Formats: sequence, structure tokens, C-alpha cells
Amino acid sequence: MNQAIAPSQTKSEKLFERAKKVIPGGVNSPVRACKSVKSNPLFISRADGAYLFDVDGVPYVDYIGSWGAMLLGHKHPRVMEAIEDAVQLGTSFGAPTEKEVEVAELISRLVPSMELVRMVNSGTEACMSALRLARAYTKRSMVIKFDGCYHGHADSFLVKAGSGLATLGISSSPGIPEELTKLTLSLPYNDLSVVEKAFKEYKNKIAAVFIEPVVGNAGLIMPAEGYLSGLRELCTDNGALLVFDEVMTGFRVARGGAQEKYNIKPDLTCLGKVIGGGLPVGAYGGRREIMEKVAPSGDVYQAGTLSGNPLAMSAGLAQLKVVQSPTVYERLEAKTKHLADGISEIVKKTKTQAQVVYTSGMICLFFTSKPVTDFESAKNCDTDKFAEFWQGMIQKGIYWPPSQFESAFVSLEHGKYEIETTLAAIKEVLS
Repeated sequence: MNQAIAPSQTKSEKLFERAKKVIPGGVNSPVRACKSVKSNPLFISRADGAYLFDVDGVPYVDYIGSWGAMLLGHKHPRVMEAIEDAVQLGTSFGAPTEKEVEVAELISRLVPSMELVRMVNSGTEACMSALRLARAYTKRSMVIKFDGCYHGHADSFLVKAGSGLATLGISSSPGIPEELTKLTLSLPYNDLSVVEKAFKEYKNKIAAVFIEPVVGNAGLIMPAEGYLSGLRELCTDNGALLVFDEVMTGFRVARGGAQEKYNIKPDLTCLGKVIGGGLPVGAYGGRREIMEKVAPSGDVYQAGTLSGNPLAMSAGLAQLKVVQSPTVYERLEAKTKHLADGISEIVKKTKTQAQVVYTSGMICLFFTSKPVTDFESAKNCDTDKFAEFWQGMIQKGIYWPPSQFESAFVSLEHGKYEIETTLAAIKEVLS
């Protein structure tokens, strides 16, 4: 593989200068700016399989995967064929199509808790809509979320959020009324006692508990044993809805998402990424009696011009059909474990103070000597060390997510060569 060219010598630098004149910060999503890794962004021209190619044609083994959407890798033949067939028929109708029915049927079958499904255009839109529905259904106003969990940029969720906000060191966003933030309780992840206390303190006021069942927006943080089942019990006992944000984990950590992996049935689920095959998409769904409150069945209003877009539905349906193969998740788990075990061995041999965390299709390298169990422990990581690591990896043609507070993603296209190349790069960078 070719060595990457220094960003200052590429077309990316020139494009970034142009972008900053017409786009806030030069990017359309904050983490892409690469500020936390003390670099400028690479501009990508194309992708194929497990690789990204920048505007100079330099290849990189890709561990972003469009932030988790590309489970099958880039340009999977079935997905590309589905898009090409669909685009010949038109790009948007603003009317129902057969494909959106097929996608909803397949989601409901693979994720049984989602008895009814409403398609939207992003994970943010899915979570925002699910929150409105939860408030309407319970006739309550307050919501619990968890520090480091990111549910999109709707006002109610930008309270001690993770992802890009964590990267920029911002605990909340200007422009959100203080009165609204008082309706959101942001609590430490993996601590049932604080949730129990919140339910007692705000008795009959909490509409829902929103959670990334496996946190992917503060780095990768796994739920402690019994934690998710404890939340399920607390929500049931207190008349609140349990909402799983599986935008990232849906159809990635297991065929039925984290709720299948941990055998928990939430009341509502939010999806995105994988279900669009790389095109803009989102969905929320859950128990029939709750979802029937959504217009036009009920009076909870939510609409979208491009909801159920035929191109996104075609791409998503093609990808979801592939993941039904009985060996998909065994292969994905094996690939992720191969990478994680290799990194762990390198960390041990180089005596690097770091923690390796992984689950099927997701992996994170935390630069800290102590286990990461919540957002507070994640924030103790050595972000300067991570920046050095990221810069070294880019120079060796490995595109790792440009933030300590993001998960890396493994696709089915990451083969032995790509993983061994990655491990060789990590060994050299950490030595």
C-alpha cells in the first residue's frame, strides 16, 4: 500500500481552504474537521470495499465506514445494483412505494419489538420523533439520557452529549433555552442507582429513558452486566418508556441489534445507518399501541418530504437482505476479534497505557490505564496521545476515526490482509 502524503501536500489542503469560505468550519459535521487530532481533514473522492481514496488517489483502510452504515463495505454489488435500478425509475415521489413497505416488514421481522415502523431521514430525526411520541403517550415531559450518549442534535438531547460535542469539549450547545434543558436529566452511564433516585425525585414526571444500549459516541462503552435489564425494570415499574437508540448498533452488533444481543425488549427503537445502505435514512418504531399515536393514525404529528425515499429504501433493503445470511455475524465477530486481539497484544508488548474495547463490528482504543465504564472515565483518556496515534496511522494509510470519543467500525470487507496491515501500522506507531 502507498504511504499517505502529508495533508499539507495534497489537494485536501486547498479544498479545505475553499470550504472554510463557504461552509462553517469547512465541514458539514464537526468531527470531520479533525481538530481534536490536530490535523486538517482529508477530502475523499471515492471508496471501494474496505478502502477510502482521497482526492490525490491515496488509499486508506477505512475504519469509519460512513460512521457505521457500511456494514458490507463500500460499493457492495447488490446495494449498487439496487440503487442503479431504482434511480432509473425516479429519485423521489412524495408518495408511498412498495419498497418502503418491504423495508418496514423486514425490520419488524428482524427486530420484533418494532411492531410498527415509521421511516424518516436521519438518526436525529428518529430520536427527536420518538421523544415527542413518548411524551405524548405518557403525558409526561421529562426525559432521562446518559452522559456520553448521543441521540442527534435535537434540542432536548444536547445536554452533556458525546460524539462531536465531546470532541470539541462542549457540554451543551448555545441556542437551546434553559427552560428546555431542565426537562432533560443527563445521568452517568452504567449506574442504576442514579436512575432509581431520579425516578423517585421526579415521580410521575419522566416520560422516557433514552439510551445507546452499547455506547458508541463516547468511544465504545459496554453495558455492565444487568444494567440494561435493570433499566427495563425501572421503566416498567415507573410507567416510563424505554427507548433504545440503535442508530449505530442496529444490524451491526447482532442481526436484531443490541436488544437481541442482551435479550431486552424496549418500548421504542431508533434506527439509521445500516438500514439505508449508505444513503440518508432513519426510522423509529415500537409497540403497536404506542406507534398508533403517530399521525395519521393518531394526533402526534411528524412528517417528512423525503421519508421512505425510494433510493434509500432500495439500498437499505438490499443490505438488509444480505445480513440475513446465517454466517454474516459470525464472520463480522471473527474479524473484529482478530483486530482486537492483535491490538491488545501490541498494547501489552509496547507497554502502552491503553484499553481495547470491542463488540461485533465495533472497536475502540482508549489511551488510559484504567477501564472505561462511563463518560467520566472516557474523558480521562490521553487525547494528545490519541492525536499522535491518529496522525501516525494516517501516514501509514489507515483511516481511524479522528476522535478518541468515537468507535471504529469493521466491515465484512475487512479481510486478513487489511487487518494484518492495520496491526503492523499500530505496532509501528505505538513502538
